[in-house]
Amino acid sequence: MIDGVPAIGGRFWYLAIFGLSAVATFLSAVRVNRIAEGDTRRGLVALLLTSGGWALAHVGYLATTNEQLGVLLYQIGLVVGLSTIGGWLYFCSAYTGRSLHRDPRIRWTAIVVFLAIVAVKLTNGVHGLYFTSEVVSTPFTHVAIESTTFHWTVMGASYALATVGYFMLYERFRQVSHDARPLLVLLGLTALPIVFDILGLVVPGLMEITYEPIGVGTFAVGLTFVYFERFRTIRLAGDRDDPVIVLDDSGRIQDFNRAAARLVPALADRSVIGEKFASIAPQCAEKIEADEPLVMVHRDGETRYYRVTEQQFSASQATLGRALVFTDETHREQYRNELERQNDRLDSFASMLSHDLRNPLNVAQGRLELARDEHDNEHLETASEALDRIEALIEDVLQLARQGQPIEERERVSLGAMARDAWGMVETADAELIVDGDRDLLADPERFQRLFENFFRNSVEHGGEDVTVSVGTLDDAAGFYVEDDGAGIPPEERENVFESGYSTAEDGTGFGLAIVEQIVAAHEWAIDLVDVETGTRFEIRT
Repeated sequence: MIDGVPAIGGRFWYLAIFGLSAVATFLSAVRVNRIAEGDTRRGLVALLLTSGGWALAHVGYLATTNEQLGVLLYQIGLVVGLSTIGGWLYFCSAYTGRSLHRDPRIRWTAIVVFLAIVAVKLTNGVHGLYFTSEVVSTPFTHVAIESTTFHWTVMGASYALATVGYFMLYERFRQVSHDARPLLVLLGLTALPIVFDILGLVVPGLMEITYEPIGVGTFAVGLTFVYFERFRTIRLAGDRDDPVIVLDDSGRIQDFNRAAARLVPALADRSVIGEKFASIAPQCAEKIEADEPLVMVHRDGETRYYRVTEQQFSASQATLGRALVFTDETHREQYRNELERQNDRLDSFASMLSHDLRNPLNVAQGRLELARDEHDNEHLETASEALDRIEALIEDVLQLARQGQPIEERERVSLGAMARDAWGMVETADAELIVDGDRDLLADPERFQRLFENFFRNSVEHGGEDVTVSVGTLDDAAGFYVEDDGAGIPPEERENVFESGYSTAEDGTGFGLAIVEQIVAAHEWAIDLVDVETGTRFEIRT
C-alpha cells in the first residue's frame, strides 16, 4: 500500500510479464529466419533479439535488491533498449523497399550518436546526469530509478525516430490491396507501452519503468505466429512501383498492389483474393504459361505493352508461391515496331537499288565498252570511271541498308579467325595484320566478316599500303579493338567519321565506317573512336 493506494502487481507479475516478453521475442527471432529477403530478415531479427535482451535486463533488474547490481542491470537495459531503434529503422527501411539502411553516412552518424549516448549512460555514476537510484520497499523491495531531464530527452528523440518507421510502414500498407488493419493494430501495440511509461510517473503503485519490451513481444507473437504470411505478401506486393500480383503455389491470388488493380480491372474488387489468377485474367495467364511474357493492354484508347516476369519465393526447401511483376515496355515496343517499319522501307530501298538502278547502269557500262572498242579516248575513260564509281556507291548503299537489319540468329565465332579471313578478302598490298589475342563471340558470321573487311579497307585507304593493322581483345571490358599505325584522324574530323558519305580519300565512297556502325548497332554492341598517339583505334564493346 502507498498512502492507502494498492500496489498494481507484485514482483512475480512483473517478472512473469517481462520474462514472457523475452521468450516470445527470442522464439520469434528463430521463426523470422524463414524470410527470404536478407535485409528485412536481418533488421527484424536485430529488433527481436535486442528487445528480448532488453526484457531480460528488466527481469534481472526487478529480481535484485542489491543497488549496485540493480543499477548495472538497469544500465545494460538502457544500452540494449537504445539499440532497438537501430534494428527497428533498419527493418522498416528494408521492408518498405528503401535504401536508407544501406547509406554509409546514415550508418556512421547513427553509430557515433549511439556511442555518445551510451557513454553518458554508462558514466552516470560519475556525473549523475541520467538518473539517480535508491532501494525502496514499495510496491515491493527493488532498486528505484529516478530519471533526469537528459533521459527524457533521449527517450523523446528515440520515439520520434520510431515514428519515422511507422510512417514508412503505413505508406507501404497503403500501396497494397490486402487488408493491413491487423498489422496496423500489431504495430500500434509496440507504441501502447508509452501510455504505461507515462502512467508510471503519475499513478501510485505502478512502477516507473520502461514497458516497451512488452509491446514488442506482443508484436513479435502476432507477426510471426498469426500474420506471418500476410506480412510477407504485403512486402512482395508493395516492393516496387510496377504492378505486382502475388500468387500462392496453387496459382491463387494472395495480394496485389494498387498499380496492378489499375492494370487489371477485375482486381478492383478485393473479393478476388483467394481466386485462381487464371480465372480472373485468362489471357494473361495463357501467355505466361506459353512463355510469351509480353502482354498487350488496351485502356482509355491507348495500347500499352507489359513484360511479365515471375519471381519465386520459398521457405527452406518448399516453394510457397510467386510474384508476377508487370514491367511497362511500351516505349521499347513502340520503338521496335517503328524500327521494323524502317527496315521494311530499307528493304524496298535496297530492292530499288538492286534492280531499278543496276539494270540501266549495266546497260550504260555495256554500251560504253562497245564505244571504247570503236573510239578510245580520254572522255570515254572518264565516263567509265564515273560509272564504276556509281556502281561502287550502289553497292555500298545497298550494304548500308542491309547490314543494319536486326540479327535473327547468332553463331559462336572466333575473333582471330574472322579477322584473318576478312584480311584475305581485301586488297592489302604491303600492309600487315597482327592478331593480338583471341576470344569467341556470338555474332552473325557474314556481317562480322564484313565489319573487318570495311575496317581493313579504311586502314589501307587512309593509312597507306604499308600500314600495320592490329586486332585484339579489350583488357577492361568484353569486346575487341581494331587499330592501325597510319596517319590517324584529325581531332576536328572525329565526330564525322561514322556519317554516310564522309571520306578523306579521293576515290572513297564514304560509306565504309557508316556500314561498320550499322553492323555494330545490329549486334547491339557499342563502338568508340579512341584517342591514341599515332594512327587510329576503334573499340567495340560487346
